[in-house]
Amino acid sequence: MTFVELLARLGGMGRFQVTYVTALAVPLLMLASHNLLQNFTAGVPEHHCRLWPAANGSAGDVPLLISIPSDGHRRPQRCHRYVVPQWHLLGVNGTVNDTANGGAATEPCRDGWTYDDGVFAHTIVTEWDLVCESKTLRQVAQSIYMAGILLGSGLFGVLSDKYGRRALLTWCYLQLGVTGAATAAAPTFALYCLGRFLGGLAMAGVSLNSASLCMEWIPTEARAIVGTINGYCYTLGQFVLAAVAFGLPHWRWLQLVVSLPFFLFFLYSWLFVESARWQVISGRPDLALKGLRKVARVNGRKAEGDKLSEEALRALVRREPTLPGGALATLVRTPGMRTVSCGVSFVWFSTSFAYYGLAMDLQGFGVDIYLSQLVFGAVDIPAKLASVLAISCVGRRVAQGGSLALAGVCILANIVVPTELQVLRMAFAVVGKGSLAASFNCAYIFSGELFPTVIRQTGMGLGGTMARVGGMVAPLVRMAADVTPALPLVIYGAAPIVSAIATCFLPETRNVPLPETVKDVERRAGHLKDEEVTVPLSTTKSKDGV
Repeated sequence: MTFVELLARLGGMGRFQVTYVTALAVPLLMLASHNLLQNFTAGVPEHHCRLWPAANGSAGDVPLLISIPSDGHRRPQRCHRYVVPQWHLLGVNGTVNDTANGGAATEPCRDGWTYDDGVFAHTIVTEWDLVCESKTLRQVAQSIYMAGILLGSGLFGVLSDKYGRRALLTWCYLQLGVTGAATAAAPTFALYCLGRFLGGLAMAGVSLNSASLCMEWIPTEARAIVGTINGYCYTLGQFVLAAVAFGLPHWRWLQLVVSLPFFLFFLYSWLFVESARWQVISGRPDLALKGLRKVARVNGRKAEGDKLSEEALRALVRREPTLPGGALATLVRTPGMRTVSCGVSFVWFSTSFAYYGLAMDLQGFGVDIYLSQLVFGAVDIPAKLASVLAISCVGRRVAQGGSLALAGVCILANIVVPTELQVLRMAFAVVGKGSLAASFNCAYIFSGELFPTVIRQTGMGLGGTMARVGGMVAPLVRMAADVTPALPLVIYGAAPIVSAIATCFLPETRNVPLPETVKDVERRAGHLKDEEVTVPLSTTKSKDGV
């Protein structure tokens, strides 16, 4: 008997599993709010140099026309002003005389900037003047947040395999609520970045432990559906972000409102049941037995739960005595594990790299940012539905590779589309983003099924780590446009295609029991022969000796 068969005897996808998945899915609504938050809290309004004190008292637009040079589109330049007012630029009718404004001396914005009272009137950009010479700090703040998720993916992956999924998840809920609220009150940009970094740490822990607890408590046939439900929660979170950002244009209030719900999640997370798989493998079958009997009672299978014993659980989940070199070394020690680890790393890196390359540049599409956020969120609905159908019908490997390949093709297509065709370019970007959302959906399910229980969190942490590396690198690649405008799209598009090829080397996991040990992974890869293991549900003998 396998652990999956045991869960089936205790109710399968019963009342306990439905309630558990729902409780874990609700916090995922807020993950998108934090990941994509800087599209709104770090929006860049139209701005220009603040005028000289003497010019401020002038009426109308005259001071601006004679004080700020225009760019190629006859708009005020953002980062320079004339050294002295250029009165000769005014024509008789009060309009700009374009024939004589090219030789006047200019200087940087020595007295600060003036920002338009538009969509982004109150952002971290306007509060700390993250423009012109300091404009890169806006991207630095997002990269610091991604660095937190990067560190958290590895850190909480290892800690969860050592101390348990539920305990770490509870801590991460609390940390995210506290650091999110503290970030909203940050008096300086440095403290803002520190708060975002600590929030990123907790965000990684929430994502990893939610996925693993779902994976380890549900039957095999429900994995794809549950994974997709979790993915849709993230999608709905993008709509929530657009709505809350529209209602709260001030960045501090927006930051606070998307952080407060995690205090509620922290409180009810104490009711979660720890993974029985992890408890048995960690040498705690007594705690696992209590948890499984509770599951049986909730699912109306109390009699089946009473039949369980600690001895049966020890035999049910075969525990490897030691992991020489630790969990991290186990990821690359054997041929099968090396294949899995490398393939998962490619998938997660390229998916996140291309995803954040598109999703964090909403202002670049020239469309209303709230509408862009809604469209980018809406495309996830059919994309994730298609992914779950593909996962269930044609398998994880085909779904994963196909979504990555389609995303790469759509991104590369925009290289040949003229910049004037904004609608067509937006359409390709939306389809590409939807394909990447489908790839994320596949990756959460596929990765969890590839790694054995003994190091599942460590393996998921590896995937999360590579995803955050991709998320950190993505903003930096946009700077390559200064060399060649098409170069960022070439890089963003090539990465998913290369990863789609790498996916072909991973084993298929559809309708296959979760591997419990490294030997199971090697056996599935063909490096070990199959072994028949028969385990009784209980070691208690009946009266007739059976």
